[in-house]
Amino acid sequence: MALLFPTDFPTSRLMKIVRLYTGADNESHFEEVEVDLNLHGHFEASTLQPAHGIIFRRAPATHLSNYHTAPKRQYVITLAGQVEIETGDGTIRRFGPGDVMLAEDTTGQGHISKAVGDKDRISLFLPIAEK
Repeated sequence: MALLFPTDFPTSRLMKIVRLYTGADNESHFEEVEVDLNLHGHFEASTLQPAHGIIFRRAPATHLSNYHTAPKRQYVITLAGQVEIETGDGTIRRFGPGDVMLAEDTTGQGHISKAVGDKDRISLFLPIAEK
C-alpha cells in the first residue's frame, strides 16, 4: 500500500494572491499576500472566509473600464479570458484563469480594468461580508 503523501508533508502551506488596495497617497497599489493553508486529511484549506453572495460576470474582449474603485471589498477570480489592471502609478498586472485578486481599493483614484486577448473574460466576484 502506497502513502498518498510523504510522512514529512508539512502541516501548513501558503497560497499567494494579489491584493489591490488604496495607499496613503490615495492611489491604488498591488501587493502579494499569503493565505495560510492547513492540512485537513488529504487536502489543504484556508480558514473560512466571510462572504456575502456571489456575482458571475462576462465582459467582452473589448471591455475597458477607466479609473474606478471597487464597489466593496471582494475577491475577484478570473475563470476565462484575461484582464490587465492598471494603478495610478502605471503599474500593470495581468490576471488569467485561476488568478485570485482581493480588491480593496474602495476609495481614492481607483484602477483601470482592460480585457486583453480575443476572448471574453468570465469572472466571479465574492463580496466580503462586513463584520
